[in-house]
Amino acid sequence: MKDIDKDNKKSNGNLSSNSEKTNEKTEGVSTILGDPKKAILKFQPLIIAMIITSINNVFDGIWIAGLGQNALAAVGFITPLLGIITGLSSGLSSGSLSVISRFIGSNNKKEADNAATHILILTVIFSLAIMISLGLFLEPLLVILGATDSVLELGLQYGYILFACSFFPMFTTTSYGILRAEGNIKKTIYAMSIAAILNITLDPIFIYVLGMGIIGGSIGTIISLVVASAFLFYWFKKSTYINISPKNFKYHQSTLKKILSVGLPAGSEYFIMALLVGLINMILVSVSGTEGVAVFAAGWNIVLFAIVALAPLSISVITTVGAAFGAKKYEKFNIIQNFSIKLGILISIIIAISTFILAPYIAGLFTYTPEAASLNASITEFLRIMALFYIFVPIGSVSTSIFLGVGKGIDSFMLITIRQLILSVVFAYILAIPLGFGQQGIWYGIVIGNMLGSFIALLWSKIYIKKIMTTKKDENVAIKS
Repeated sequence: MKDIDKDNKKSNGNLSSNSEKTNEKTEGVSTILGDPKKAILKFQPLIIAMIITSINNVFDGIWIAGLGQNALAAVGFITPLLGIITGLSSGLSSGSLSVISRFIGSNNKKEADNAATHILILTVIFSLAIMISLGLFLEPLLVILGATDSVLELGLQYGYILFACSFFPMFTTTSYGILRAEGNIKKTIYAMSIAAILNITLDPIFIYVLGMGIIGGSIGTIISLVVASAFLFYWFKKSTYINISPKNFKYHQSTLKKILSVGLPAGSEYFIMALLVGLINMILVSVSGTEGVAVFAAGWNIVLFAIVALAPLSISVITTVGAAFGAKKYEKFNIIQNFSIKLGILISIIIAISTFILAPYIAGLFTYTPEAASLNASITEFLRIMALFYIFVPIGSVSTSIFLGVGKGIDSFMLITIRQLILSVVFAYILAIPLGFGQQGIWYGIVIGNMLGSFIALLWSKIYIKKIMTTKKDENVAIKS
């Protein structure tokens, strides 16, 4: 703890006391207000924590796979519902990035602190809503998604614990957003890594050593998040630029509206992704049964692992665009977008080539038991087709993040819906059933939908940037005249 605090104090400036924090700009705040290319690169070490988190997600699948195909399918049916938690918390995290960075850009720390407190209160409210609603309706929802009797009970065992403790995944995720908004990358990496490494360690202990089966997987996850939450509470109290405190809270409807206007559309990406998984599962059930769902559940974990490596780009774009917008330095927008897309495509090509080559070995991680061995070839095929998917992700995600950074949530929502749901599901269905390509057609449909949607997002964002630059130019001419 002392070593971490020492690093934190170095990166966040001198603190006047434990109860009162400095109002001076920290290194992170200075970074997001400076050269946008340097700021974007400064965020990339987040890849370390996100890769560790993704490895944790992959290991979750590996540990569950050891319990058999039914357990793996049960987690696959729970995944769309977990997307509700992920969506709300990640939406609030994006709201933090956008709103707090805009207040920082306009040199208004008081409102930045107040916005952070608003976000924490929303986290409590949303987590209670999830706990109650999913606790009551989990079983009928799993039935609607297609869970059969053989996997339904396993899904209920796994899901009830996670949803009852929904505050902890929500709090950690929204807290990461607040830290990133102030450019505090070190603490974000520390907290994410603590949660992931602890979960990787605890899951096999609870699942196999203590013999708790699939229930042990959910217990290990919650304990790891509780520990990470304790660190975050401590840091917010002692050593962050943003000060979250009841005495700093003053309800502002405008602040709430700013947070939700970004947070809800941003969170919709995860709802849409969850809906995508649910709809794809339904198509798979009609084409290849629960075996196809198990293949998709295992392979999609790897896809999310790869996408996470690109997530720091979106985070840095939202933050730097938000800060530039708050400071009215709109000329930075094109620099941020072009640099981020180029960097993202480079990273995604490396990921795509690596995935294609290593696909059989990655599939082996999920098929090491006799019960799951028959899925090896299908998971390998899925991973190799998805290699094409990665290349277009940065084009769409960076372009969408620009709208989140400036608070235009509706534009973001429309682009996410087009790219990640409508086009992907439509092409997956057409290729799989009317054209008769079956399971393979679903995989190619997802790729084609993402590709077309990404280019639509790019065009949409370029039109917006041109419009805002023209508006600024007209305003400057009016002032001079």
